[in-house]
Amino acid sequence: MITLGDWLAEESFGLAMSSGFFGFFAHTGMLEALIARGLRPAHVGGSSAGALVTGAFAAGVSPEELAGVLTTLDRTAFWDPAPGLGFLAGRKFDGILRRVLPTSRFEACSVPVKISVFDILARRTTVLTQGDLVHAIRASCAVPGMFHPVWIAGRAYWDGGILDRPGLAGMPPGRVLFHHLAAIPPWRRSPPPAHALPQRDALVSLVIDDLPPSGPWQLESGRRALALARDATARALDQPIVDGVVRIR
Repeated sequence: MITLGDWLAEESFGLAMSSGFFGFFAHTGMLEALIARGLRPAHVGGSSAGALVTGAFAAGVSPEELAGVLTTLDRTAFWDPAPGLGFLAGRKFDGILRRVLPTSRFEACSVPVKISVFDILARRTTVLTQGDLVHAIRASCAVPGMFHPVWIAGRAYWDGGILDRPGLAGMPPGRVLFHHLAAIPPWRRSPPPAHALPQRDALVSLVIDDLPPSGPWQLESGRRALALARDATARALDQPIVDGVVRIR
C-alpha cells in the first residue's frame, strides 16, 4: 500500500479543509506538517474554519505565521457584540484578517483558492473565487446566531459549512487531500458516521481523531489541538492509505 506522503509527492494535488467551528487551530497544525515535509498544495478550498486557513495560505501567510497569530489570540481580539442577526458584528474579525493577510484580494493570491459560503436568500452554497478575500473568509466563518451575515455584492451570506461541510464544492476534478475535522461542534450531540466522509475520484481523506474541541471560551484547547494535529499529520504521512482514508489518533 502507498503511504499518504508518497501519494502526495507523486504529483500536484489540491487541499480541501472542512468546516468545524474553531477547527482552524487543527487545520493550521495539519498544514504546518504538510509544508514541513515539502508537500505544498497547488490549489486550495474550504468552508468556515477551512476557509480561514486555506484563504490565509493562498494569500501568502505561512502555517507557522498563522500558528503564531492563533496561539496568541484572546477572545477580546474578536469579541464585538452588536444588535443584528447574530451576536457578534464581525468587525474585529475583519480587522484581524486585514492585518494578517498580505493581500485582501483573490486575484492577488499566490495559490488559487475557492471559498464556500451559504447564500441566505437562495438557500444554497455559493463558491467565491474573486473580489474581497477577507469578506469571503468572514462570510464562510459566519456561524448563524454567532455572527451577523456578511453582505457581498448585495447578497447576504452565512457559514459555508451549512450545506458544504467538507468545503469541496469549489474543488475541481483531480487529486485532492481532504482534511476532515472529526471534533464534534457544540451544537451536535454525536459525530457524523464514518460513511459520511465525502466520496469522489482521486480523493484521500485525512481524519485525526480525539483532538480537543475548541471555541471562544476554549482557546487553550485550540492551541493544544494545533500542536496535536501537527504531530498527528507528521505521523499520518508515513501511514498507508486504506480505502481512500488515513485515520490517526
